[in-house]
Amino acid sequence: MDLANLVPIPVLLPLLAAGITLILARHPAMQRVVSASTLAVVAVVSLVLCLAADAQGPTVLWVGAWPDGLGIVLVADRLSSLMLLVSSIVVAIVVIFPSRRDIADSADGAPVSVFHPTFLVLTAGVSNAFLAGDLFNLFVGFEILLFSSYVLIMLGATRERVRAGSTYVVVSVVSSLLFLLAISLVYGATGTVSFAQLPERLAALDPGMQLTIQLLLLVVFGIKAAIFPLQAWLPDSYPTAPASVTAVFAGLLTKVGVFAIVRLQTLLFPESPLTDLLLVVAILTMLFGILGALAQGEIKRLLSFTLVSHIGYMLLGIALGTELGLGAAIFYIVHHILVQTTLFIVVGLIERVGGSTSLARLGGLASVPLLAVLYLVPALNLGGIPPLSGFLGKVALMDAALMLDNPLALVAVIAGVVTSILTLIAVIRVWQRAFWQDRGEDDDRVHSLRVLPRIWVVAASTLVAITVALTAIAGPLTDYAYRAAVDIHGGAYQAAVEEAIP
Repeated sequence: MDLANLVPIPVLLPLLAAGITLILARHPAMQRVVSASTLAVVAVVSLVLCLAADAQGPTVLWVGAWPDGLGIVLVADRLSSLMLLVSSIVVAIVVIFPSRRDIADSADGAPVSVFHPTFLVLTAGVSNAFLAGDLFNLFVGFEILLFSSYVLIMLGATRERVRAGSTYVVVSVVSSLLFLLAISLVYGATGTVSFAQLPERLAALDPGMQLTIQLLLLVVFGIKAAIFPLQAWLPDSYPTAPASVTAVFAGLLTKVGVFAIVRLQTLLFPESPLTDLLLVVAILTMLFGILGALAQGEIKRLLSFTLVSHIGYMLLGIALGTELGLGAAIFYIVHHILVQTTLFIVVGLIERVGGSTSLARLGGLASVPLLAVLYLVPALNLGGIPPLSGFLGKVALMDAALMLDNPLALVAVIAGVVTSILTLIAVIRVWQRAFWQDRGEDDDRVHSLRVLPRIWVVAASTLVAITVALTAIAGPLTDYAYRAAVDIHGGAYQAAVEEAIP
């Protein structure tokens, strides 16, 4: 079997399943089975592509077979295959989590039957963005996932969700318009939008034009990744969505923006890393994000700010412009997708058991031991407690930064240590207030896990187990991430695409 035929499956199969689940709108249980089965198949295909990319290099498929390199190209290299694998595992587990109550939030007439079709279309958009071999197809992937996210973020149509969703939509539309402008500028200046052809043609442009294109694309992807100072939209948008939606948004959508920044800095502008600028942005993203988290009294908003701050770690690895830095960043992206998704799912359990996510209204949750463990393990991982994967990823990033003879890199290391400590303080504050502080004598809102569907507890427990297992496989995963970085810097991506041209 030609492995190239597997490349479009992570995009096409969820789209096909979306149509099937739409037909099954009156049968939510069947919708869930179709969605989970489809995403499990996508996870298996992603694993095969991941192993193939590691064994024999990038797998490339030209859609349409046009001559002379014209057409749509999908590329599954080590990086994109790894992102596909992690994202498919996350969405396959999360898709079994939502219920009518979670999605509709008691809103009458909420169109909850569209959740599964929209979720599957979102998954297809994420997969397309990871596999895209040119700027325009990357734009298409972004638009697919964004239009789906518009629906998901407003499900239930409560006033709070509509207000937050409106902000999200406006910011997304502005970033999409800027992206189209950037694509037009790139095509007008070079005559192509292919990732394989652009490095050589961009290098031939006037330095001023190169810098303009690079900065414009960096702003576009920076908005999507929520880096400083383009992050203000995120803490107001994500916390209002249903728990399952927020978990996927926090775990995946910002990482698609980070992934695009990796492509920008390593494929399109390998000789112009903008190290100092990106280091400054990474430092400010880490510090402003975590200081915002410390000021929050609501768990979802607190985690949204920590999400912003930890994007700074990934940007730090990219900014270094070295294989060690990029490899550490790739490892940290994988870690953060899993841990951040897990925390938001667990917060959904906290909300159901405790009746709220406000720290002022919670307390006594330590009486539910399993819930306490489900929160504490990923929280400590996010804070970077050894020997968990969060600690290993941060050490790798700081080690790569210290190898760079740049004072800003040293400042970034210090900022990273401070951010890690403050993250630990933030998540432990949640632990102290939500789990250990006493509730009022007349307050009986704390329930046992029996108020939850068993599948919710299984899904959350599975995600926590995966985050722990990530520590056990940290060695092989780190090696794989470094090989992915070597591939990108060594030109394997361009060579594979050119070789596959019909």
